[in-house]
Amino acid sequence: MASLTVRQLDERIKKRLRLRAARNGRSVEDEVRTILRAAGEESGAEAPQPISPPAPQTGRRAEATPAHDVKRVLLIVGGGIAAYKSLDLIRRLKERGIAVRCILTKAAEHFVTPLSAGAIVGERVFTDLFDPAGEFDIGHIRLAREADLIVVAPATADLMAKMAGGHADDLATAVLLATTAKILLAPAMKLGRMAEPLEIAAAVERLLSASTQQTLAGRRVLITSGPTHEPIDPVRYIANRSSGKQGHAIAAAASAAGADVVLVSGPVNLPDPPGVTIVHVETARDMLRAAERALPADVAIFAAAVADWRVANAGAQKIKKKAGQTTPDLSLVENPDILATIAHRKSQRPKLVIGFAAETENVAANAKEKLARKGCDWILANDVSPQTGIMGGNRNTIQLVTPAGIEPWPPQSKDDVAAMLIARIADELDGDKA
Repeated sequence: MASLTVRQLDERIKKRLRLRAARNGRSVEDEVRTILRAAGEESGAEAPQPISPPAPQTGRRAEATPAHDVKRVLLIVGGGIAAYKSLDLIRRLKERGIAVRCILTKAAEHFVTPLSAGAIVGERVFTDLFDPAGEFDIGHIRLAREADLIVVAPATADLMAKMAGGHADDLATAVLLATTAKILLAPAMKLGRMAEPLEIAAAVERLLSASTQQTLAGRRVLITSGPTHEPIDPVRYIANRSSGKQGHAIAAAASAAGADVVLVSGPVNLPDPPGVTIVHVETARDMLRAAERALPADVAIFAAAVADWRVANAGAQKIKKKAGQTTPDLSLVENPDILATIAHRKSQRPKLVIGFAAETENVAANAKEKLARKGCDWILANDVSPQTGIMGGNRNTIQLVTPAGIEPWPPQSKDDVAAMLIARIADELDGDKA
């Protein structure tokens, strides 16, 4: 409807519309919708609503993102066998509440059809620089201007060479030449060896967040994550059910907020968060040494679920079962308390030391006792009883325990818990400066 209205206008009004749209950072069609909506509100009539980006497909976000906060990514799919991964990448981006538009190069159409990509994106896929339906409003300029970030995945050698040379002989390269947005390249050569969609989606989130929020710029943050593995012998160990999802989410959020992040991670099946310095460890003693080496830091967040005990004398060889032999006696000793050790340091103690209390009963009471005993500043307490699904799951329900009292947080995704925690930390550190 907006396109039909624009075509019927004279050139003078079209020019004014384009200037107004550019000034407001909108397409001409969206500017017309805005004008019509405002006119409808003034007259009391129901105004036409702009098309909203699709809702996230999974439960990662507790609430819908307000339309003005929605980030927009333009995905350019190059012609390589790795193009098949672009469909999964679209899903991953939409899971994170990101609005996606897609351009397929002619070569990409040999691997991915516009129909399949469009079905996942939820709108038409763009392929032709000289599409009469789009170029009446200089469509490639509009695509370039309306994206917060452009992602090229796969970025073939041919596409990257054209970018380097300033070529613009198709829609993809014309958009890349016209845009002022950041461009994220995911190179793919040698039979589709492109970064995995989850890794690309994480990098996209970091770049989009970094463009608007740098609340921890200049700060150093130490984070521990995941379980520890305490060996019984070369093939067996003592551990717990921690997935590391919460600690890794906090590291990603801190990095997106501009912090210099050191993540000390136990064994997890998660990709390393982009933009952080990561130290992989196995045991509690390894984790403590790595944490102390990472000091000084402004903030230390101990999200790792460290094994409380280890075997006093781990077997050098696999302990074998023998007929008639009783169960081997495993003598246990206590592991170092990493949170308490850092919190009670006389020198290089971080300004803010934060621990986690994973409880199965009396959550608030146990967390208050732990806060006093460990000497830390905050405790994030949660109920990890099996029925909650928190241990290893994607959601969390936190109670923030401080000397001032207990603050319940709503049930939400672990990513949202991380974002909420980082915002509180930034406020706390700003208050110290004041």
